[in-house]
Amino acid sequence: MKIPNISIALLFCALIFVSCSRSPSIVLPEDTNQNQPPVEEEEMEEEEEEEEEEEEETWITIPVPATPESGKEWEFQSDVSDNFEYDAPAGDKGATFLTKWDDWYHNTWTGPEPTVWRRDHSLVADNQLQLIASRPTGTTITNAGVISSKKRVVYPVYIEARVKIMNSKLANGFWLLSPDDTQEIDIVEAYGSDIWKNAWFAPDRVHLSHHVFIRDPFQDWQPSDEGSFYTDGTTIWRENFHRFGVYWKDPWNLEYYVDGKLVRTRSGVSEIDPLDYTDGTGLSKEMDILVSVEDQTWRANDGLSPTDEELENLSDNTFKLDWIRVFKLVDK
Repeated sequence: MKIPNISIALLFCALIFVSCSRSPSIVLPEDTNQNQPPVEEEEMEEEEEEEEEEEEETWITIPVPATPESGKEWEFQSDVSDNFEYDAPAGDKGATFLTKWDDWYHNTWTGPEPTVWRRDHSLVADNQLQLIASRPTGTTITNAGVISSKKRVVYPVYIEARVKIMNSKLANGFWLLSPDDTQEIDIVEAYGSDIWKNAWFAPDRVHLSHHVFIRDPFQDWQPSDEGSFYTDGTTIWRENFHRFGVYWKDPWNLEYYVDGKLVRTRSGVSEIDPLDYTDGTGLSKEMDILVSVEDQTWRANDGLSPTDEELENLSDNTFKLDWIRVFKLVDK
């Protein structure tokens, strides 16, 4: 059938109109992004990822600041580590605590006079180990807490605790000691009170040291350099919790860390045992972990025992530990 020319023209225009009216659907903005989530959803996912990352770091996963030897890595030792996330009342500490700790010194010694260590002066509460001090009425005795580990550690090992020093004249200690009391590593020893200050023993200093002993006749050597009484120049250590750790690398090398920063090293015979008290073996023996509060004899003799009034303030006379963690070097 022959289509009139005018009909052909009309048909051609109609086709052009339909084509033009449909073409924008091909380039709609939403079509080019249809596989991407809305901006709000992206932000939510990023926030969730950040929360997951924050949750991943725990007392265990905080990086060990000491650099392992080539081909080695740090392995967490759960059998001698503790985050104290349980209750252990002073009078009945229970199986969880007693599996890892004894609420006593590592032998039968009752403490340096005028200290008398007592089992009921240590406890776990509020997810913290707490060692307290007190004085029986009408005496000059200082009752105090001490605990010791049931398993020993030996090099190469990194051991660290997060602690809050007491606001007291008493000594706070987190340390290692061999069973025969001849080798000692003081990871931190501190006196938090403002009451007595000198060049070394002050609330802005902490003692980072070690000892080698001969028991009979008694002889004791320890470093006496300024670095053994560490200060960063500003921090008052009793005011907040801080991390104190030591990398006991081998018998002749120690590295001390404060809040994850290397602050002190001791290396070689001249810095570990210059008088040969260890018969050439250095710091080589297994050691117990100890946490203690003490009214040390030499300080008491200098009139630095706390007064009855000072000891009545329990808050000032409580040494707190958030956790203790131990890592050994193993092959990768």
